[in-house]
Amino acid sequence: MHWILLRGLTREQSHWGAFPRMLEEAFPGHRFHLVDLPGTGVHYKDPSPDNIAAIRDKVRHSVSHIPAPYSLLGLSMGGMVALDWSQHAPEGEIQNLVLINTSSGFSPPWRRMRPGAWPRIARLLARRELFDREADILRLTCNRPVSLDTTKHWYSIQRQRPVGIGNAYAQLKSAASFKPLPQRPLPDALLLASRGDRIVHWTCSEVLEQRWQWTLKVHPSAGHDLPLDDPEWIIHQIKNWLPE
Repeated sequence: MHWILLRGLTREQSHWGAFPRMLEEAFPGHRFHLVDLPGTGVHYKDPSPDNIAAIRDKVRHSVSHIPAPYSLLGLSMGGMVALDWSQHAPEGEIQNLVLINTSSGFSPPWRRMRPGAWPRIARLLARRELFDREADILRLTCNRPVSLDTTKHWYSIQRQRPVGIGNAYAQLKSAASFKPLPQRPLPDALLLASRGDRIVHWTCSEVLEQRWQWTLKVHPSAGHDLPLDDPEWIIHQIKNWLPE
């Protein structure tokens, strides 16, 4: 099984940290492909579209060399792209769907972006000092202590492959305007949410659970970046949910 991993707003494949290696060890029969959204990572020099549908088209094109079917795992805005892909894919192209701390137009704006997060994110996008900015992003998105090595690594990523302010705002506009189609794309999907998420309220995942009768698991204390805060918990939930 080929898994496509998609990260969130202004983040790229290197921000996953040790999580992909842990997935490979936990699921030896599966292959995990880290795919960057346009405007980030290997595509950092490319302009990002300002809507999820166009981002999804570019992601699909970038993985066209990987044989279908796929399983999708998306975090935050990456989850929006994964959900949109599953709703527009030919039958059988998407087999499994895991969405982590994502949101959609089915939830009100103050749940999709918690009011206290707006001014902090605006200041972060405008901040010039890269090391302090990355440290602040980690403080906002993680509830567990983050090592200095992780902060240095994130700083190094931004130095090597900087996400431009135009791409950051295009992605923000894409995320804010995303609303899925009303039809359920798959009989089941795994929704993972963090009760301690200070950016996206966990009930945004609950809305999808109730709308489409999907499986929801809520972490009691982790922050928005659940793969950094508690990757073992995610792997445990996927193992319990995946069909044999």
